Amino acid sequence: MLEEHIVPVLPNPVRLQDYGVGIFNTIPTKSALKKAIKKEQVLVNNKVGKTATYIRGGETISLVASEENNAHKKLIFPLTILFEDDYLCAVHKPAGILVSGNHFKTIAQALPQNLQKSKLPDVAKPQPVHRLDYPTTGILLAGKTHESIRKLNKLFEDKQLIKTYYAITIGKMNSEGVITTPVDGKNAVSEFTVIKSVASKKYEVLNLVKLHPKTGRKHQLRKHMAHIGNPILGDKDYGIEGLVLHKKGLYLHAYSLEFIHPFTNEKLLLTDELPKRFQKIINP
Repeated sequence: MLEEHIVPVLPNPVRLQDYGVGIFNTIPTKSALKKAIKKEQVLVNNKVGKTATYIRGGETISLVASEENNAHKKLIFPLTILFEDDYLCAVHKPAGILVSGNHFKTIAQALPQNLQKSKLPDVAKPQPVHRLDYPTTGILLAGKTHESIRKLNKLFEDKQLIKTYYAITIGKMNSEGVITTPVDGKNAVSEFTVIKSVASKKYEVLNLVKLHPKTGRKHQLRKHMAHIGNPILGDKDYGIEGLVLHKKGLYLHAYSLEFIHPFTNEKLLLTDELPKRFQKIINP
């Protein structure tokens, strides 16, 4: 199972092909939903759903991995392992790779071939417990047992992890601050501290900024930095026209995760060192 959704009480029955749009992170459009339904990847109460299946409320709608395995293709995708035990692991996510979804090459698909199988009785297929944007690099946490996946998800839900990112931003900015601008109509809080600023012919000033997102909204850091007039270098979606860096990627890196191990109670600070391309800008 890739994702699961519990249907709330509905005033009227709705067809699955209409209700299901947007309930899964990896299937954002109606056409993508129809394809998943056609491939029998969408289950309603553990039964294969049809486009005309009526949703009335209280059902469990699940998105499962496709059974269509291409016998001629085998994913070979080595990952850098930053931490691993029988319960969980942290890996480096490269830029330009999806964490999960209905694609051949994802971090989720590559985890089993890169990790030691857990020796615990509730061993599960390793599963990422949070997301990083497609162009973002950095540390990604995954669970290796059913209970670990559940507890790690709960840590994120309860905001019991400290997440640190680094970004290269454009333009002069205050040395530190807190941004509270709502994202998609929801409360969002990001803290920033400028670590170093360097002169730039094209951009006037480039900054190495440490970022702490206190909430987990989609594209939160990218939107917040753009909102204060200091977009992240390489951001094609939220950058300033004429100052978008092309073909070099997004300069946003998930640097560390700090949390209490849910099984050993050990305090963990897991890090993924700053990419060399950041160093080249800040230390030319």
